[in-house]
Amino acid sequence: MTRLTFPEGRDFDLACLGRLAVDLYAEQFGSPLEDARTMAMYLGGSSANLAFGVARLGLRSAMLSRVGNEQMGRFLTRTLQSNGCDVSQVQIDPQRLTALVLLGIKDRDTFPLLFMRENCADMAIDAAGIDENFIARCRALAITGTHLSTPGTLAASHAALSYAKKHGVVRVLDIDYRPVLWGLTSRGAGENRYVADASVTQKLQAVLPQFDLLVGTEEEFFIAGGAPNDLMASLRAVRALCPATLVVKRGAAGCTVIEGDIPQAIDDAPTFAGERVEVLNVLGAGDAFLSGLLASLLRGSDWAEATQTANACGAIVVSRHACSQAMPTPPELAHWFSGSRNPQVDADRELSHLHRVTAARPVWNELCVMAFDHRSQFYDLCMQAGAPESRIPALKKLLVNAAEQVVDACQLQGATGVLIDGGAYGADALASATGRGWWVGRPVELPGARPLRFDGTRSIGSALVHWPSEHVVKCLVHYHPDDAYGLRLEQEQKVLELWEATRASGHELLMEIILPKALVVAGEEDAAVLRAVKRFYNLGVKPEWWKLAPMQHQGWESLQALIDERDPACRGAVILGLNQPIAHLVDSFRQATNPVVKGFMVGRSLWAHASLEWLAGRSTDAQLVAEVAHNFTTLVHAWRKRRAP
Repeated sequence: MTRLTFPEGRDFDLACLGRLAVDLYAEQFGSPLEDARTMAMYLGGSSANLAFGVARLGLRSAMLSRVGNEQMGRFLTRTLQSNGCDVSQVQIDPQRLTALVLLGIKDRDTFPLLFMRENCADMAIDAAGIDENFIARCRALAITGTHLSTPGTLAASHAALSYAKKHGVVRVLDIDYRPVLWGLTSRGAGENRYVADASVTQKLQAVLPQFDLLVGTEEEFFIAGGAPNDLMASLRAVRALCPATLVVKRGAAGCTVIEGDIPQAIDDAPTFAGERVEVLNVLGAGDAFLSGLLASLLRGSDWAEATQTANACGAIVVSRHACSQAMPTPPELAHWFSGSRNPQVDADRELSHLHRVTAARPVWNELCVMAFDHRSQFYDLCMQAGAPESRIPALKKLLVNAAEQVVDACQLQGATGVLIDGGAYGADALASATGRGWWVGRPVELPGARPLRFDGTRSIGSALVHWPSEHVVKCLVHYHPDDAYGLRLEQEQKVLELWEATRASGHELLMEIILPKALVVAGEEDAAVLRAVKRFYNLGVKPEWWKLAPMQHQGWESLQALIDERDPACRGAVILGLNQPIAHLVDSFRQATNPVVKGFMVGRSLWAHASLEWLAGRSTDAQLVAEVAHNFTTLVHAWRKRRAP
């Protein structure tokens, strides 16, 4: 048990007031920040990391802060929302810009930070905008020390704290001491974690009595207590001011919890061992620790369980690149404590896979996709029609228009998508489809290549760096488990290369398997496809999607069982078209009633005839769009009615 008592029956478990910024992380490890070439963008700021981390652990969090009325502000609020955090109390500043932080990883002890927070939005949070009724709906309120550093943020903090006290909300202070944000160091010294300063101590001590729980490192308790390099004297000074529970973070040694009198020595208080892991990046570890601690306490855990979770969260995050996006999910923690994890965190493939597939991501329970990522087939249509291939880009944009018509007419938003190539033929259409909230797939295979080759590059990893994160990597491989050994091995190595590239880039992967005609045995197609899927699972490849030819009902049942055994987080399968007549596809849908089949991705069956007529000049733009939309609509209706008698 703990002395902290959280009210029950509230709408939100935790509200976080404080820093909300964009983190730009250098992607070159071992490099000074000034030599960074590329940077990855994440949600950042200690309070935002806490709200994000607690939401990722399944609790109801809310953010109280301020962002600019611009792209970075929208990125932050959308990121919080997509992970289950309420942003109704995030103020929008019409004048100031959202804060930025540049971060680097020089070595295991050097993590340069550059805070770009001059007159930024979150430091202009308006105290008058703090809503008492909203605070009253929360069980706990967490504030960071940075928002005690200026008159404006201090006023907002006081308002929130007074409402919290009035309504019995547990008040938490993350001391979060950043000397540069108190104006005590040069602008470039953001990495500095401790500078003794009597005025900062005075400001902190003025508000300490308003809190029920104080959390900080040893150095942060030095500044709160005002006794540099004397932890016990600092803790006694803090205790003289307030009866709050104190949690002292002690790095690899774990943490110490003090609920009553301060002992003679720190180790005389209850101390909970930390996790020893290889450190990649210490930034965000404290936020992860507090996320795990508060999430556990709010669920009713005692200190032993709560600190065990907190220490695990911190250990996982220090082994990863980012702060917020590195935060673990409940399935990751379950694996962590399972006794079967790899001692080397970054080498634990199961942990890495769970991190990808159990974090918040768009839901696609149904997927009706028009595929026109074809390249050689469009060229052949041009040759057949006597038309220049320069007309193909315009044709593909018209196909986007046809898809859009069907989305609106059939109310397909959230259940539709397109497959479009990103080369000369499809680039304009792909750009038009991106950003609509559709599922967007994009091919990487060289058309017709067997063995598999990547189109336009010998280094698929370097190519994916330039793809939007919403694009799904689609790879068609003409593969049979009975291929000649050399051919099979070569194709599998290419798939493994792609698998690793998508794990690094963060893109989802759709594997499309088509059996080579020469190896197809009548009546054994489903069994061969299932053997191929199993082979890729044996290799460690776990794509988010499978794209397969129509199978009999039993074939889909067997696929479901295989996925349940090998990768329960797989999103499922979709049916490919193979240029079959629409009536044939409609009939095949009736076999696909198993929930593992999410929909279809069909191409030429929908647009081949209409495209030929358009390229030959025998139909108009409107006629092309109407015919393709009609065909697509027919398949959508057939898919949705497939279970009817």
